[in-house]
Amino acid sequence: MKTTFSAMRDAIQQGIYGIIDPPIRVLVKLGATPNMITLVGLLGNIVAAVIIVMAALEARFETVFGLPKRYDLLGWAGAIMLLFSIMDMVDGRMARTAEMTTRFGAFLDSVTDRYSELATLSALAFYFTYNDYQVLALFAFMALAGSIMVSYTRARGEAMGCDCKVGLMQRPERVVVTTLGLLLAGLLQDVVRPHFDPVWLVAVPVIVIAVLANITALVRIAHVRNQLLNPTSSHV
Repeated sequence: MKTTFSAMRDAIQQGIYGIIDPPIRVLVKLGATPNMITLVGLLGNIVAAVIIVMAALEARFETVFGLPKRYDLLGWAGAIMLLFSIMDMVDGRMARTAEMTTRFGAFLDSVTDRYSELATLSALAFYFTYNDYQVLALFAFMALAGSIMVSYTRARGEAMGCDCKVGLMQRPERVVVTTLGLLLAGLLQDVVRPHFDPVWLVAVPVIVIAVLANITALVRIAHVRNQLLNPTSSHV
């Protein structure tokens, strides 16, 4: 039986499908393939990561010259991430609805997802490190490790014949949390500045990912262990 969270997630997913299905049909008629969309999504996330690095350089410049830090570039990075992360749904939906599903396409999609997330979280780790937020940089590296382990535990579990989709902080949730933090930093910086450093609008989502992604990886380890020790139990 689905949890309330899973049901809500499925409802949101179906709503997004209703929005993206018409453009997908147009793209198919124009000759686009799911693999093309996958690579475009990767490129967009790399661009977002580059903008985060540029934001880090800008923030250091402003600190050196005693200027108030601006977070507009982080907001733009969040907007680009939001736009191109939708490609992660478009390519899969296109593959299924246009009957273009291939084993290599599924492989490419998984690999580019990892590269996209490694790029953006590494850029955030650089941002925190370069601007002397050392503790936040540590959390960014923890988030990076957690995101890798969430994917790795699933891949290894499924390779051993186990179902391994449990846990809260899967890739869609991590993308949403990261994107939201970047967007809020860009949009609300002047509102929150009198009360606290706007960098926390980005930092809190990173901390959440660092904690929950690693917990998710541990939950998956326990889940796989339970299935391997109890092979007759249902894989749910």
